[in-house]
Amino acid sequence: MPKSPFPLRISYFLYQSRILSRNPLKFSTSTSLSPNQSMESEVENPLEEAPISEKMFKSAPKMGSFKLGDSTLSSMIENHANSGDFSSVENLLTRIRLENRTVREHSFIVIFRAYGKAHLPEKAVDLFHRMVHEFHCKRTVKSFNSVLNVIINEGLYHRGLEFHDHVVRSNMNMNISPNGLSFNLVIKALCKLGFVDRAVEVFRGMPERNCLPDVYTYCTLMDGLCKEERIDEAVLLLDEMQSEGCSPSLVTYNVLIDGLCKRGDLTRVTKLVDNMFLKGCVPNEVTYNTLIHGLCLKGKLDKAVSLLERMVSSKCIPNDVTYGTLINGLVKQRRAVDAVRLLVSMEERGYCLNQHVYSVLISGLFKEGKAEEAMSLWKKMGEKGSKPNIVVYSALVDGLCREGKPEEAKEILSGMISNGCLPNAYTYSSLMRGFFKAGLSEEAIQVWGEMDKTGCSRNEVCYSVLIDGLCGVGKVNEAMMVWSKMLTTGIKPDTVAYSSMIKGLCGIGSIDAALRLYHEMLCQEEPKSQPDVVTYNILLDGLCVQKDVSRAVDLLNCMLDRGCDPDVITCNIFLKTLNEKSDSCEEGRSFLEELVVRLLKRQRISGACKIVEVMLSKYMAPKASTWGMIAPEICKPKKISATIDKCWRNLCT
Repeated sequence: MPKSPFPLRISYFLYQSRILSRNPLKFSTSTSLSPNQSMESEVENPLEEAPISEKMFKSAPKMGSFKLGDSTLSSMIENHANSGDFSSVENLLTRIRLENRTVREHSFIVIFRAYGKAHLPEKAVDLFHRMVHEFHCKRTVKSFNSVLNVIINEGLYHRGLEFHDHVVRSNMNMNISPNGLSFNLVIKALCKLGFVDRAVEVFRGMPERNCLPDVYTYCTLMDGLCKEERIDEAVLLLDEMQSEGCSPSLVTYNVLIDGLCKRGDLTRVTKLVDNMFLKGCVPNEVTYNTLIHGLCLKGKLDKAVSLLERMVSSKCIPNDVTYGTLINGLVKQRRAVDAVRLLVSMEERGYCLNQHVYSVLISGLFKEGKAEEAMSLWKKMGEKGSKPNIVVYSALVDGLCREGKPEEAKEILSGMISNGCLPNAYTYSSLMRGFFKAGLSEEAIQVWGEMDKTGCSRNEVCYSVLIDGLCGVGKVNEAMMVWSKMLTTGIKPDTVAYSSMIKGLCGIGSIDAALRLYHEMLCQEEPKSQPDVVTYNILLDGLCVQKDVSRAVDLLNCMLDRGCDPDVITCNIFLKTLNEKSDSCEEGRSFLEELVVRLLKRQRISGACKIVEVMLSKYMAPKASTWGMIAPEICKPKKISATIDKCWRNLCT
């Protein structure tokens, strides 16, 4: 074997590559490797400057376009990049550029990925443009995709599309042709931006560029279509991909199941799951969680619980999302006790609940009037060593205040602060509301002052509660001062704040001032500041109390024109006023009947039905002509036929 012209030991480079990641290397002109130096001495002093010969880099013969030492430099660059030491990377790149050395494209891709992890996408773009001119490294679609992926993963979708167009369509002669991955990234960016039609165009143009869509392409486009509520098109893509010989993955099915569940189309979900099993795809946690969420949305809680049992029997481990979805669904249906039973079964299986689940359960139990069960759960949480967070504390404070126990709620809040958990605006608002509800307005005002001690910023909810409470005890002038302070701090009043102030003004007979606030609401751009049925009822009651029925009717017309349906309180306000004018109920019946007809003509069936319910509860039967208008709207022929058929079947069996 011919003798190597380079008197360097291969074993040294193997050793050096092992310690690179632990000890970033510096170049030194005074350090060289002695032939007699032992490996033991290197191990004994591993933190010394790396003994890389300056002579080796300057005098080494060329091997094609490479010099000896280039591969070592590449390894060093990659190690520095992987460790996030970008200053060392830049120093090495500067040296490589000055010495006219060559770096592999793979090394640049490693740097691009490192920039991505460090959230420095523009650094990656800048280095990509320097590859050819400064480092004589040819750019290919691999480095292009790497940079494009960094930009898009950072959420800079517009920037990613700009970069793509600049590289692919510019006149800079980069000669980079996009491949399947490039198209997938572009489609992802377009879908994230909501440009789904453009994404479809790119998808359809892929075969013209000799690129066939893969399962990722289809999944990305399906997800974009589902988020735009174009579920039917997404399902058609499933058929298309199978006809094109592209097998759907579990992710494909999960995307479509999620879209159909959110739409509430459980029938098609069932068929899709059957198709999924036929294709050999086994459901995972995401599949089960999506199905359980879909069943909960449709109110089919019992089926959701059964699916949980099936999930466990399939050796698929439920997670926080699974149990949280089920418990939240049960609580929303006022089945908090069933949710607690589910909690017990979870704990028997060794599952530890998070604070969110406890907060949902405690809040649900209080809302159902089961204060003892809620407090028992709170104590149980402490016994298990689960530290409550701000959400759990806030749920407990709110629940106790609902039960008329603001003093106990204040004790919980004090314990909360002593445990290092600072209350937020919601916690304080609940406590203030509790004190006002109990008739302890001074204590509520004290709570308002205590917010400064903990540095809690007041939001529109806090101001709304205080204004409503002050108006409720007749302190309208003080409420007006709070209103002015709210405006000067730059907080925009919401519907509750406006309604509370309007109620206070109506209470002292200042109807014109209340109406001015109402017109101010109409000028607000934000939906959260627009009048609702509560606002209208307050004003209608105020006008009727002042015997100004004509203006009340005008306001009712405005209410209807703005798409706000009357409720039971609205009906009672007008019935009371009309009954005071006349002993006969006929005028009130005619008024409500006319209201029903007007709502039906505007195709507001739900609102019309509410008025009819009020009429029937007060023994005011609508005319036959009114029934003739409303019956076809509320009784769909198909539903009636199905119900009649079911009744006949029950009678015959």
